[in-house]
Amino acid sequence: MSGVPVTPPAASADLPRTGGLDLLATPPTPRTGWRVLPARVIAMCVVELQKLSHDRTELYTRAIQPALWLLIFGETFTRIRAIPTGGVPYLDYLAPGIIAQSTMFIAIFYGIQIIWERDSGVLTKLLVTPTPRAALVTGKAFAAGVKAVIQAVVVVLIATVLGVGMTWNPLRLLGVLVTVVLGSAFFSCLSMTIAGIVLTRDRLMGIGQAITMPLFFASNALYPLAVMPGWLQAVSAVNPLSYQVDALRGLLLGTPANLPLDAGVLVLAAVLGIAVSSSLLGRLAR
Repeated sequence: MSGVPVTPPAASADLPRTGGLDLLATPPTPRTGWRVLPARVIAMCVVELQKLSHDRTELYTRAIQPALWLLIFGETFTRIRAIPTGGVPYLDYLAPGIIAQSTMFIAIFYGIQIIWERDSGVLTKLLVTPTPRAALVTGKAFAAGVKAVIQAVVVVLIATVLGVGMTWNPLRLLGVLVTVVLGSAFFSCLSMTIAGIVLTRDRLMGIGQAITMPLFFASNALYPLAVMPGWLQAVSAVNPLSYQVDALRGLLLGTPANLPLDAGVLVLAAVLGIAVSSSLLGRLAR
């Protein structure tokens, strides 16, 4: 046997303590700032879906108004041919406008929910978390978009039963989904902005009812821009609903539409809406 001594292995006490149990004893670094935005948006959307699963009657009742617009207004004006639509049947021309209208009507009263959260103390608890206020507003805005998408699907199904010729191209339908979400995000932020100014549900309800129909009639949802008087065309040019309707018509019916402009306006409107309503969120929580 060799006389060279064998060096024993190092004792476990000499090894650096960086493994297993030490990692378990050190909590992970919490996500802060904008890193929580995707999780917040997803959480808000899941909450809205859970609300709908507990009360499906909301879907049925909200489907009544667009159905009446398509059945009565659409069918009647299709027969009398009073509105020029460039060779497109008026019912087909009307359907994208009713989709935009129904989603706007859902989003424009979304501020009532945030006032209820203020009164119940939920909003105060959300504001003391590390989540940025803009992330909270963004989550709520896109949660409103979830409801709007469900409402849009209902209107599309009603229009299909009535014989409206719409595309079923998956890419175009994806564009419709994005358009509906962006439009709903803006109008829900508009509602939350009004809530941050008036601070009460009654006032918000009154203002919401006062502006929804003017926004609807001052758009191209019912008639083309060409038949409007000059002053109404100017109002329609700054109305985000007009760009949402234009995009929906171009995507669903294939009519001429300036889709890049429509998308740019809707994105800009949503970003500005999030910024303004976020700045007023603290005032609402006082």
